[in-house]
Parts: sequence; structure tokens; C-alpha cells
Amino acid sequence: MPEQQTTVEVPSNPWGIPARLQLLNEEAQLQHDDKFSPYVEDIDRETLQQVYRTMMLTRRFDDEATALQRQGQLALWAPCKGQEAAQVGSAFATRPEDFIFPSYREHGVAISRGIDPGELLALFRGVNTCGWKPQDYNFQAYTLVLAAQVPHATGYAMGLNFDADFGDERDPNSDEKPAVLAYFGDGSSTEGEVHESMVFAASYNAPVLFFVQNNQWAISAPFSTQSRVPIATRAAGYGFEGLRVDGNDILAVVAATRYALEKIRAGEGPVLIEAETYRLGAHTTADDPTKYRTNEELESRTLHEPIGRLEKYLRAQGTPDSFFEELMAEVKEYGASVRNSALNLQNPRFEDFFERVYASAHPLVQEEAQWFQEYQEGFEEQN
Repeated sequence: MPEQQTTVEVPSNPWGIPARLQLLNEEAQLQHDDKFSPYVEDIDRETLQQVYRTMMLTRRFDDEATALQRQGQLALWAPCKGQEAAQVGSAFATRPEDFIFPSYREHGVAISRGIDPGELLALFRGVNTCGWKPQDYNFQAYTLVLAAQVPHATGYAMGLNFDADFGDERDPNSDEKPAVLAYFGDGSSTEGEVHESMVFAASYNAPVLFFVQNNQWAISAPFSTQSRVPIATRAAGYGFEGLRVDGNDILAVVAATRYALEKIRAGEGPVLIEAETYRLGAHTTADDPTKYRTNEELESRTLHEPIGRLEKYLRAQGTPDSFFEELMAEVKEYGASVRNSALNLQNPRFEDFFERVYASAHPLVQEEAQWFQEYQEGFEEQN
């Protein structure tokens, strides 16, 4: 006889699962939260219009880059369509001195930091290993290896504490202390590097914000397969606070990020934010999402995407049609500039890579460069 199975009644919130923060609901109506609403009281309509602009530029950039890859101009592209509020909202809450460690689809954060489209596309066109100088923007190079940037971010944050302890030029009592943000996705959250980073961050009280964009899919694996509870729940196991936020709600993202960074700057240790959003596009341009998700699911999720929600709110607040018309014209021009930036990127000479190994000349590298030159000249003689 088959073994008899019993049904276990599981309480609705058995492990203290954090409630999801939402300030601007799906109908674009404001909701008040005693704890978090004060963090966005200073954001007026004009400020939100600028945030909306950045979100629109991010989406056009993303669409243009996807098209460029399809046309053979980029080797690969990782879309961020649908995640604009999570990215632009969290970046808006940061200060210039905060250092950001992205994965490979934080295009909205990069644009918010002032990185040029050509600098972003250089990596995906294969003409550069980064495209920008991280120190110029306090924005680290994109990381293509899942979760590899999370230990880097934690180590950098630990270093900030050590600098303060040993007399760095920053005033340890100043409220202008820099923080560190590590961006990663729900798929990366199951990597060992994330666990190890959170252990170290808690142990050393590192000033780091772990910002998870839960877009519901780790390539073809749904989040329900990856975890039985929200990712934010895990923070309690490490001894710090975890927040869940509607990642399509720009105000909730800003409020949660400001709250978390305030705690971090006050020396209260790391914080984890899980922004629950949805990936409207493919995982990358090498992926076919129709193989694992239905059109009905995509259509349903599209109804709650962040740009449409914010536009509806702005119109209800009296933003004139002229603003949107002028912005659309700007976005169109921006798309053309993105394409031109990609097509005008110059291919590097292979010889140049020998000069990037060490800060100064190295005899072994010089020997290898000479060998390569002779190797190339040998082909020219055959021709």
C-alpha cells in the first residue's frame, strides 16, 4: 500500500515574512504608510517628471540596444524592460559618494549615474571590457558572472569601515558617510557568494545595501521554484533588516532605499531590499521566453508595469500633454544617439591589450607582444 500522506496546515505568515511596501498602487493612487511615506514627502510633481524622464530614456535605450543586437551590432544584450522603477528609483535615493556594484542589466542605474550610452554598449559590442572608469561615477564595471559582484561590494563596504577606523579623511561622525549598493537578481540570490557576503556584512557591520530585483524568472526557472518564501525573509537569518517593496512603484522604491541608506549611514549595518518586479523581455537576447512562460502571464504583468503607472499618476496630478509630447521627441532623438554611439565605437587593436596587463612595462609581457607581432607579420608574408 502507498504510504498515507498527511496535509500540514501552514500559517499564512509563519516566519515573520515582511509585508510588501506599496505607496503608489496599480491604479496609480497614493497610499499612506506611517513609517515610509515621510521619506518621499519632498518629492514634488516636477521631481517625479524628471524621474519619469529617466525611466523613459532607460526604456528607449534598452529597446534600441535589443534592436542593435538583433541586427548583429552587439554580441549580446540583457534587457531591463519592466524594471525601470526598481533601478531608477533606487539610484535616485543614493548620493554621488555612494559606490554601486551592478550585475549586467542595471542600465537604469547606470544612466542615472550619468554614464554615456556608448560607454555602456562597448562591453556588449566586444570592444572594451568595461567602457567607463568606475571611479568617475562610483559605479563599478558590469559583472557577467552571477553574484560575483556581491562579495566585491561587501569587501569594499568593509574597507570603508576600516578606513574610518584608521583615520581616513572622512569624518567618522559625519552623516555624509558613503554607502555601498550591491545589485543582483532573484537567480543570483541562490548563489553561494550571496550567502557568504551577507555573513561577512553582518559580522563586520558593513555599510552595504543588498538590492535584489526579483523579476520572477531566473532565466527559465520561476521564482516559486527558487524559494518558498520571499528573499527579504532571509535577512533575519543573518541578523539584519529585510524589506519587501513593490518594485514597480517608484515612490515605494525611493522610500525604502532612503530608509535603508539612512540606517546604513548611521552605522546600523547592512540592509536587504527585495524589489518585486517583472521582466517583460527575455533574460538575454540569447533567450526565448515563449518556451517557458505564457502570453497570458506576460499580458497580465504588463498591466502593472512601472512607466504606465507613473504616467497615469502624473497626468492625474496635472502634468500637461505638452510635457509628454516634448519628452517623446527627446526620447526619439536619444534613441538615434544610442544607435550612433554603438556604430561609432572603434574596434581596439589587439596589440593594445598587452599594455593593459600591468601599470608599467613588464619584460614578460613585452616578450609576448614581440612574439605576437612576429606571428602577425608571418601571415602578411604569406599573402
